[in-house]
Amino acid sequence: MRVGFAGTPEFAARALTALHDGGYTIPLVLTRPDRPSGRGMALTPSAVKRYAAAQGLPVLQPATLRDADTQASLRAVDLDVLVVAAYGLILPQPVLDWPRRGCVNIHASLLPRWRGAAPIARAIEAGDATSGITIMQMDAGLDTGPILSVERVSIDAGDTAGALHDRLADVGARLIVQTLRSMERGAVPSTPQPANGITYAAKIERGERPVDWSAPAVAIDRKVRALSPAPGATASWRGVPLRILSALPAEATARDAPAGTVVAVHASGVDVACGGATLLRLTELQPAGGRAMTAAAFAAGRALVPGARFDAAAG
Repeated sequence: MRVGFAGTPEFAARALTALHDGGYTIPLVLTRPDRPSGRGMALTPSAVKRYAAAQGLPVLQPATLRDADTQASLRAVDLDVLVVAAYGLILPQPVLDWPRRGCVNIHASLLPRWRGAAPIARAIEAGDATSGITIMQMDAGLDTGPILSVERVSIDAGDTAGALHDRLADVGARLIVQTLRSMERGAVPSTPQPANGITYAAKIERGERPVDWSAPAVAIDRKVRALSPAPGATASWRGVPLRILSALPAEATARDAPAGTVVAVHASGVDVACGGATLLRLTELQPAGGRAMTAAAFAAGRALVPGARFDAAAG
Protein backbone atom coordinates (compact mmCIF):
# COMPACT_ATOMS: atom_id res chain seq x y z
CA MET A 1 0.00 0.00 0.00
CA ARG A 2 1.32 3.41 -1.00
CA VAL A 3 0.71 5.72 1.95
CA GLY A 4 1.16 9.48 1.82
CA PHE A 5 1.46 11.42 5.05
CA ALA A 6 0.50 14.94 6.12
CA GLY A 7 1.44 16.20 9.58
CA THR A 8 3.59 18.68 11.45
CA PRO A 9 4.30 18.30 15.22
CA GLU A 10 5.71 15.48 17.34
CA PHE A 11 2.27 13.86 17.65
CA ALA A 12 2.31 13.36 13.87
CA ALA A 13 5.98 12.38 13.72
CA ARG A 14 5.29 9.34 15.92
CA ALA A 15 2.61 8.15 13.51
CA LEU A 16 4.92 8.66 10.54
CA THR A 17 7.62 6.67 12.34
CA ALA A 18 5.20 3.80 12.94
CA LEU A 19 4.14 3.75 9.29
CA HIS A 20 7.74 3.78 8.10
CA ASP A 21 8.74 1.07 10.59
CA GLY A 22 5.68 -0.90 9.45
CA GLY A 23 7.18 -1.21 5.98
CA TYR A 24 4.75 1.02 4.10
CA THR A 25 5.88 2.74 0.94
CA ILE A 26 5.69 6.48 1.65
CA PRO A 27 6.12 8.36 -1.63
CA LEU A 28 5.36 11.80 -0.19
CA VAL A 29 5.30 13.63 3.14
CA LEU A 30 3.47 16.94 3.50
CA THR A 31 4.27 19.28 6.39
CA ARG A 32 3.99 22.97 7.22
CA PRO A 33 6.72 25.38 6.06
CA ASP A 34 9.67 25.93 8.39
CA ARG A 35 8.89 28.54 11.06
CA PRO A 36 11.04 31.05 12.97
CA SER A 37 11.86 29.78 16.43
CA GLY A 38 14.08 30.56 19.40
CA ARG A 39 15.76 33.79 20.40
CA GLY A 40 17.46 34.11 17.03
CA MET A 41 14.19 33.37 15.21
CA ALA A 42 16.00 30.92 12.95
CA LEU A 43 13.83 28.94 10.53
CA THR A 44 13.14 25.59 12.16
CA PRO A 45 11.75 22.47 10.46
CA SER A 46 8.80 20.60 11.93
CA ALA A 47 9.21 17.32 13.80
CA VAL A 48 7.71 15.54 10.79
CA LYS A 49 10.17 17.14 8.38
CA ARG A 50 13.12 16.25 10.59
CA TYR A 51 12.10 12.59 10.70
CA ALA A 52 11.26 12.42 6.99
CA ALA A 53 14.56 14.04 6.00
CA ALA A 54 16.50 11.62 8.21
CA GLN A 55 14.81 8.70 6.46
CA GLY A 56 15.22 10.14 2.97
CA LEU A 57 11.46 10.53 2.41
CA PRO A 58 10.31 13.12 -0.16
CA VAL A 59 8.93 16.23 1.58
CA LEU A 60 6.72 19.03 0.29
CA GLN A 61 5.90 22.14 2.35
CA PRO A 62 3.16 24.09 0.58
CA ALA A 63 1.80 27.19 2.30
CA THR A 64 -1.66 26.25 1.05
CA LEU A 65 -3.35 23.31 -0.66
CA ARG A 66 -5.92 25.46 -2.43
CA ASP A 67 -3.97 26.56 -5.52
CA ALA A 68 -4.25 24.58 -8.74
CA ASP A 69 -0.49 24.11 -9.24
CA THR A 70 -0.03 22.50 -5.83
CA GLN A 71 -3.01 20.23 -6.38
CA ALA A 72 -1.65 19.19 -9.78
CA SER A 73 1.73 18.30 -8.26
CA LEU A 74 0.01 16.19 -5.62
CA ARG A 75 -2.13 14.32 -8.13
CA ALA A 76 1.06 13.36 -9.98
CA VAL A 77 1.96 11.20 -6.96
CA ASP A 78 0.25 7.81 -6.95
CA LEU A 79 -1.33 7.13 -3.54
CA ASP A 80 -3.64 4.52 -2.08
CA VAL A 81 -4.34 6.56 1.06
CA LEU A 82 -3.22 9.80 2.71
CA VAL A 83 -2.79 9.66 6.49
CA VAL A 84 -3.29 13.04 8.18
CA ALA A 85 -2.27 13.88 11.75
CA ALA A 86 -2.19 17.42 13.19
CA TYR A 87 -1.22 18.82 9.80
CA GLY A 88 -2.53 22.35 10.25
CA LEU A 89 -3.87 23.00 6.74
CA ILE A 90 -7.39 22.50 5.44
CA LEU A 91 -7.65 19.78 2.79
CA PRO A 92 -9.91 21.00 -0.04
CA GLN A 93 -12.08 18.53 -1.91
CA PRO A 94 -9.61 17.94 -4.79
CA VAL A 95 -7.02 16.83 -2.23
CA LEU A 96 -9.52 14.66 -0.37
CA ASP A 97 -10.32 12.98 -3.70
CA TRP A 98 -6.67 12.48 -4.65
CA PRO A 99 -5.79 9.07 -3.06
CA ARG A 100 -7.67 5.99 -4.28
CA ARG A 101 -8.95 5.21 -0.78
CA GLY A 102 -9.27 8.77 0.39
CA CYS A 103 -7.74 10.51 3.40
CA VAL A 104 -7.66 9.10 6.93
CA ASN A 105 -7.20 11.30 9.99
CA ILE A 106 -5.71 10.50 13.41
CA HIS A 107 -7.63 12.65 15.89
CA ALA A 108 -6.80 12.93 19.59
CA SER A 109 -10.30 12.66 21.05
CA LEU A 110 -13.35 10.44 21.14
CA LEU A 111 -15.28 12.02 18.30
CA PRO A 112 -17.65 13.78 18.10
CA ARG A 113 -16.43 15.22 21.40
CA TRP A 114 -13.69 17.80 20.91
CA ARG A 115 -13.60 18.31 17.20
CA GLY A 116 -11.05 20.94 16.27
CA ALA A 117 -7.58 22.21 17.05
CA ALA A 118 -6.92 21.58 20.77
CA PRO A 119 -8.72 18.39 21.85
CA ILE A 120 -6.14 17.33 24.45
CA ALA A 121 -6.06 20.62 26.32
CA ARG A 122 -9.83 21.07 26.19
CA ALA A 123 -10.48 17.59 27.56
CA ILE A 124 -8.27 18.26 30.58
CA GLU A 125 -9.68 21.74 31.07
CA ALA A 126 -13.23 20.36 31.07
CA GLY A 127 -12.37 17.67 33.63
CA ASP A 128 -13.05 14.74 31.29
CA ALA A 129 -12.22 11.34 32.75
CA THR A 130 -11.55 9.79 29.34
CA SER A 131 -9.98 10.76 26.04
CA GLY A 132 -8.79 8.60 23.17
CA ILE A 133 -7.82 8.28 19.54
CA THR A 134 -10.30 8.23 16.68
CA ILE A 135 -9.24 7.12 13.20
CA MET A 136 -11.64 8.84 10.83
CA GLN A 137 -12.31 8.83 7.10
CA MET A 138 -12.00 12.49 6.21
CA ASP A 139 -14.69 14.53 4.50
CA ALA A 140 -15.08 18.25 3.84
CA GLY A 141 -16.29 19.03 7.38
CA LEU A 142 -14.27 19.80 10.50
CA ASP A 143 -13.56 16.33 11.95
CA THR A 144 -17.01 15.15 10.84
CA GLY A 145 -16.17 12.03 8.83
CA PRO A 146 -17.18 8.45 9.68
CA ILE A 147 -15.21 6.56 12.32
CA LEU A 148 -12.99 3.67 11.23
CA SER A 149 -11.50 2.73 14.60
CA VAL A 150 -11.28 4.11 18.10
CA GLU A 151 -9.40 3.44 21.34
CA ARG A 152 -10.18 4.97 24.72
CA VAL A 153 -7.48 6.36 27.02
CA SER A 154 -8.11 7.37 30.63
CA ILE A 155 -7.17 10.84 31.84
CA ASP A 156 -5.42 10.28 35.14
CA ALA A 157 -5.52 12.64 38.11
CA GLY A 158 -2.72 15.14 37.70
CA ASP A 159 -2.30 14.55 33.97
CA THR A 160 -0.89 17.51 32.07
CA ALA A 161 -1.58 18.07 28.39
CA GLY A 162 2.00 17.00 27.73
CA ALA A 163 1.64 13.69 29.54
CA LEU A 164 -1.69 12.89 27.88
CA HIS A 165 -0.30 13.96 24.49
CA ASP A 166 2.49 11.42 24.76
CA ARG A 167 0.17 8.54 25.60
CA LEU A 168 -2.27 9.49 22.84
CA ALA A 169 0.53 9.88 20.30
CA ASP A 170 1.70 6.34 21.01
CA VAL A 171 -1.85 4.98 20.75
CA GLY A 172 -2.46 6.90 17.51
CA ALA A 173 0.72 5.55 15.96
CA ARG A 174 -0.23 1.99 16.80
CA LEU A 175 -3.88 2.34 15.85
CA ILE A 176 -3.25 3.85 12.42
CA VAL A 177 -1.02 0.89 11.50
CA GLN A 178 -3.70 -1.53 12.70
CA THR A 179 -6.33 0.31 10.67
CA LEU A 180 -4.26 0.29 7.50
CA ARG A 181 -3.55 -3.42 7.94
CA SER A 182 -7.31 -3.97 8.07
CA MET A 183 -7.75 -1.86 4.93
CA GLU A 184 -5.19 -4.01 3.14
CA ARG A 185 -7.23 -7.10 3.98
CA GLY A 186 -10.43 -5.55 2.62
CA ALA A 187 -12.99 -2.89 3.40
CA VAL A 188 -12.95 -1.40 6.92
CA PRO A 189 -16.46 -0.86 8.33
CA SER A 190 -17.16 2.77 9.10
CA THR A 191 -19.61 4.26 11.58
CA PRO A 192 -21.18 7.70 11.19
CA GLN A 193 -20.48 10.01 14.09
CA PRO A 194 -23.36 10.44 16.54
CA ALA A 195 -25.46 13.57 16.17
CA ASN A 196 -25.36 14.07 19.94
CA GLY A 197 -22.38 14.97 22.12
CA ILE A 198 -20.66 17.28 19.64
CA THR A 199 -18.20 19.74 21.19
CA TYR A 200 -15.49 21.91 19.66
CA ALA A 201 -11.91 22.26 20.88
CA ALA A 202 -11.01 25.82 19.95
CA LYS A 203 -7.36 26.75 19.57
CA ILE A 204 -5.71 27.96 22.79
CA GLU A 205 -5.43 31.75 22.64
CA ARG A 206 -2.88 33.89 24.46
CA GLY A 207 -5.61 35.65 26.41
CA GLU A 208 -6.55 32.36 28.10
CA ARG A 209 -3.22 32.02 29.89
CA PRO A 210 -3.83 34.23 32.96
CA VAL A 211 -5.54 32.43 35.83
CA ASP A 212 -8.73 33.84 37.30
CA TRP A 213 -8.34 33.51 41.06
CA SER A 214 -12.10 33.87 41.52
CA ALA A 215 -12.59 30.48 39.85
CA PRO A 216 -12.64 27.36 42.06
CA ALA A 217 -9.25 25.81 42.77
CA VAL A 218 -10.18 22.64 40.86
CA ALA A 219 -10.90 24.70 37.72
CA ILE A 220 -7.59 26.57 38.00
CA ASP A 221 -5.76 23.28 38.51
CA ARG A 222 -7.30 21.94 35.31
CA LYS A 223 -6.30 25.10 33.46
CA VAL A 224 -2.71 24.84 34.65
CA ARG A 225 -2.52 21.21 33.55
CA ALA A 226 -4.30 21.88 30.25
CA LEU A 227 -1.74 24.56 29.34
CA SER A 228 1.29 22.52 30.46
CA PRO A 229 3.93 22.42 29.14
CA ALA A 230 2.92 25.10 26.62
CA PRO A 231 1.87 27.84 26.42
CA GLY A 232 1.63 27.79 30.24
CA ALA A 233 -0.80 29.35 32.69
CA THR A 234 0.32 32.70 34.09
CA ALA A 235 -0.11 34.97 37.09
CA SER A 236 1.65 38.11 38.32
CA TRP A 237 3.34 38.97 41.60
CA ARG A 238 4.19 42.63 42.27
CA GLY A 239 4.37 43.30 38.57
CA VAL A 240 6.56 40.26 37.82
CA PRO A 241 4.86 37.91 35.34
CA LEU A 242 5.34 34.24 36.12
CA ARG A 243 4.30 30.88 34.81
CA ILE A 244 2.54 28.42 37.07
CA LEU A 245 4.27 25.18 36.17
CA SER A 246 2.45 22.96 38.64
CA ALA A 247 -0.26 23.26 41.28
CA LEU A 248 -2.97 21.20 42.95
CA PRO A 249 -6.13 21.88 44.94
CA ALA A 250 -5.48 21.90 48.68
CA GLU A 251 -7.80 20.14 51.11
CA ALA A 252 -8.21 23.12 53.45
CA THR A 253 -10.57 26.03 52.81
CA ALA A 254 -9.78 29.70 52.35
CA ARG A 255 -12.45 30.96 54.75
CA ASP A 256 -12.86 34.73 54.31
CA ALA A 257 -9.68 35.46 52.33
CA PRO A 258 -10.30 37.33 49.06
CA ALA A 259 -9.45 35.43 45.87
CA GLY A 260 -5.76 35.67 45.00
CA THR A 261 -4.64 36.08 48.62
CA VAL A 262 -1.74 34.02 49.95
CA VAL A 263 -3.09 32.02 52.88
CA ALA A 264 -0.05 29.91 53.77
CA VAL A 265 3.59 29.45 52.76
CA HIS A 266 5.36 26.20 53.63
CA ALA A 267 7.81 23.67 52.26
CA SER A 268 5.11 21.99 50.15
CA GLY A 269 4.16 25.18 48.34
CA VAL A 270 2.16 28.39 48.49
CA ASP A 271 -1.57 28.18 49.23
CA VAL A 272 -3.67 30.80 47.44
CA ALA A 273 -7.35 31.58 48.07
CA CYS A 274 -9.63 30.89 45.11
CA GLY A 275 -13.34 31.10 44.40
CA GLY A 276 -15.82 29.27 46.58
CA ALA A 277 -13.48 29.43 49.60
CA THR A 278 -11.17 26.87 47.96
CA LEU A 279 -7.37 26.80 48.05
CA LEU A 280 -4.86 26.16 45.28
CA ARG A 281 -1.38 25.04 46.29
CA LEU A 282 1.26 26.39 43.92
CA THR A 283 4.20 23.98 43.82
CA GLU A 284 6.43 25.13 40.94
CA LEU A 285 6.78 28.58 39.37
CA GLN A 286 8.93 30.30 36.76
CA PRO A 287 9.37 34.08 36.78
CA ALA A 288 9.58 35.73 33.36
CA GLY A 289 13.16 35.42 32.12
CA GLY A 290 14.12 33.25 35.08
CA ARG A 291 14.52 29.59 35.91
CA ALA A 292 11.88 27.20 37.17
CA MET A 293 11.83 26.86 40.95
CA THR A 294 9.73 25.49 43.75
CA ALA A 295 7.00 27.81 44.95
CA ALA A 296 8.62 27.73 48.39
CA ALA A 297 11.90 29.03 46.93
CA PHE A 298 10.03 31.72 45.00
CA ALA A 299 8.28 32.80 48.20
CA ALA A 300 11.53 32.91 50.19
CA GLY A 301 13.28 35.05 47.61
CA ARG A 302 10.49 37.58 47.23
CA ALA A 303 9.11 37.99 50.74
CA LEU A 304 5.85 36.36 49.74
CA VAL A 305 3.97 35.98 53.04
CA PRO A 306 0.42 35.14 54.16
CA GLY A 307 -1.94 38.05 53.63
CA ALA A 308 -0.19 39.24 50.46
CA ARG A 309 -2.16 39.13 47.26
CA PHE A 310 -1.33 38.26 43.67
CA ASP A 311 -1.97 41.12 41.28
CA ALA A 312 -3.61 40.96 37.86
CA ALA A 313 -2.13 38.11 35.84
CA ALA A 314 0.08 38.84 32.87
CA GLY A 315 -0.85 37.40 29.46
